[in-house]
Amino acid sequence: MAYFPEVKRIQYEGRKSTNPLAFKHYNPSEVVLGKTMEEHLRFAVSYWHTFTLSGSDPFGLPNMIRPWDGYSGLDLAKKRVEAAFEFFEKMGVNYFCFHDRDIAPEGDTLRETNKNLDVIVSMIREYMKSSGKKLLWNTQNMFSNPRFAHGAGTSPEADVFAYAAAQVKKGLEVALELGAENYVFWGGREGYETLLNTDMKLELDNQARLFHMACDYADEIGFKGQFLIEPKPKEPTKHQYDFDAASAIAFLKTYDLDKRFKLNLEANHATLAGHTFEHELYVSRIHGMLGSVDANQGDPLLGWDTDEFPTDMYSATLAMYQILKNGGLHSGGLNFDAKVRRASMTPIDLFYGHVVGMDTFARGLKVAAKLVEDKVFDQFIEERYKSYQSGIGQDIVSGKATLKSLEDYIIDKPVTVTTSGRQELLLAKLNQYLLEVE
Repeated sequence: MAYFPEVKRIQYEGRKSTNPLAFKHYNPSEVVLGKTMEEHLRFAVSYWHTFTLSGSDPFGLPNMIRPWDGYSGLDLAKKRVEAAFEFFEKMGVNYFCFHDRDIAPEGDTLRETNKNLDVIVSMIREYMKSSGKKLLWNTQNMFSNPRFAHGAGTSPEADVFAYAAAQVKKGLEVALELGAENYVFWGGREGYETLLNTDMKLELDNQARLFHMACDYADEIGFKGQFLIEPKPKEPTKHQYDFDAASAIAFLKTYDLDKRFKLNLEANHATLAGHTFEHELYVSRIHGMLGSVDANQGDPLLGWDTDEFPTDMYSATLAMYQILKNGGLHSGGLNFDAKVRRASMTPIDLFYGHVVGMDTFARGLKVAAKLVEDKVFDQFIEERYKSYQSGIGQDIVSGKATLKSLEDYIIDKPVTVTTSGRQELLLAKLNQYLLEVE
């Protein structure tokens, strides 16, 4: 059965193409800075938004029209697997990612749920063998079921913690079986609504205990994938513990987890934290913690996680600039944690969304590569901080300076700042590259 019969494999047709089902910028074999676009970008389809999204929201019932409508239970799960691999092939995307509950339904007990999962994982494994598609990462959904109302690893209920630990164990076994290159933790309800009923220290300690258990079990079964944490500041909880990149890094370093974990960063989560996406990428990069990316965007006029397909060339360029400065994403990739709008309810809209998202980041890659190659910002930054390359500045960065030596140096010296930061000039240069790079 063909689930998307009206769509053929999406091809690169170039900037002048008017075909909405063709790439204008993403040419997978085009070489940029010594690697193909495909190698740089490592695009992945997110199973949850693409194959399980119903279109329901707090004000409306499900409205998405999907070829697998009418099925339920394991039959529905199997139809989604068939549709997914047809979609991956027609989009020309080599990677995908999922939560455990995206791919298989829950049963009455964890044992029954795991049996359901085994059926679908076996099916996915066979499709992966025949198609060559790869699992960028998998994770566990420990936020949807009512048992996780107060958190999973941070729950005040020990039985819930035990359930979460068992769910992670199964998730790691699935990751090993399917050859996942990464394993992600998103703390959907790992936070608090009020401190009046919260033992924050115990909750943070328990979350760290769960992560250490995951590391130990990964070692035991021989899973070598990269562990990732995905920061998010709020929604569904008012204050989540992994608020942003800086707080997640602080947590990992505090609990001696920073050698095993990196960050999976989402553009929309950066917006909710009051940051730009490039800020979160930069903070992670300079700490050696940039692992993978959820490629989407938020609406600045809306205060929640809208998960829109990325279309902002400016943001994508600055994101790719940081990724290139990081030496790439290594085992990570760009997964589209993005959903079509509720009013875009037909199956073909899934293709339109992925095409524009892939083109946006492909264009961002080319512009960012030229900015790196021409050292547009590097030269200015080096010049701006040149006072630290000699004299008293060199004493400061080398650790030679003391409060006394700095007082002796500066006490009779007038200090003025007359060197411009040239922000407007640099923004003009960025605009020039965005408009002119081929």
